[in-house]
Amino acid sequence: MNVVDEPSLCSFIMPAVVDRSPVVVAISSSGNSPVLTRKIKELNESMLSDKVGELALLLGSYREKVKTQFTEFNHTLQFWENILESEVTELVYSGNYELAKEIINSSLFHKKDMSQRGEVYLVGAGPGDPDLLTLRALRLMHKADVVLYDRLVSEEILNKVRPDAEKISVGKQRSHHSVEQETINQMLIRLANSGKRVLRLKGGDPFIFGRGGEEIETLAQAKVMFQIVPGITAASGCGSYAGIPLTHRDHAQSVRFLAGHLEDGALKLDWKQLVNTQETLVFYMGLMGLRTICTELIRHGMTENTPIAAIEQGIKKRQRVLTAELRSMPDIADSKSLESPTIIIIGSVVSLREKLKWFG
Repeated sequence: MNVVDEPSLCSFIMPAVVDRSPVVVAISSSGNSPVLTRKIKELNESMLSDKVGELALLLGSYREKVKTQFTEFNHTLQFWENILESEVTELVYSGNYELAKEIINSSLFHKKDMSQRGEVYLVGAGPGDPDLLTLRALRLMHKADVVLYDRLVSEEILNKVRPDAEKISVGKQRSHHSVEQETINQMLIRLANSGKRVLRLKGGDPFIFGRGGEEIETLAQAKVMFQIVPGITAASGCGSYAGIPLTHRDHAQSVRFLAGHLEDGALKLDWKQLVNTQETLVFYMGLMGLRTICTELIRHGMTENTPIAAIEQGIKKRQRVLTAELRSMPDIADSKSLESPTIIIIGSVVSLREKLKWFG
């Protein structure tokens, strides 16, 4: 029995169906929101070509041939993914079936040695929200056989990775490196040379304090194929979610990204060059060195009442933003027990937060 709008009286629930037989998509909210279900169906209807069923039939006609040609599952999987990422899909959608078949046959019967097609995807995972991933990042996350991920990559992001992919944590944090950088570099080479598609997943952007350049340099020297996908770096992500623009015509015409972690208890920076009322300073990894940062900037000429923000767990639901003046922030941060990851933004733009804050 099914009673419309009375889930408690139903012994079964009718899903919304997108029928492109033999491709069928069924959507259900378990009776909670039929309107939401209908909206998701409309989205699928618009995204799925009317000829996706014909594509499925064409690919199905080659299944036995592909099984005969490839004895290893990974090679079979790579073949089908390569076909679906080629022009075959669009040829079928446009009705050019014969050319689509020619390409499949050529790929199948003139195949290259699949064992030598390993590759590394260096992907920026952004500041933690999966909605901020790029489409290309998602596509490569769905392809990877192995994932090497950092400590700052959120669980929500990892849930977007192909379910059967092997996941290896290689995260680092202050005074504790679970895997040394050189070991990570060699792991990437070894896995790629064994024919794996390796996802190197980094928080933020891999080329902004992410040591991505070192890893890619090593891969290039070893002649390993790689792709690079930039991500939203913590400065822009956390600034946006805190309501702090990094540049603004009336406040700052430039922005400078700096590494704020202490080395032997000190920060070796050209402090005089950092004292500029028309520039925003963003310190990554600066929580432990916050007092040093504030003290040195004041000592070299920055006014004590310069606005400063400390953003803990930026863009996440538990985001916490503290704003203060340069002279008082170290004591306030200590009293509030800030924890990593926390990013520090200094400059006149911070004064805009009260007007522009929208999240958390």
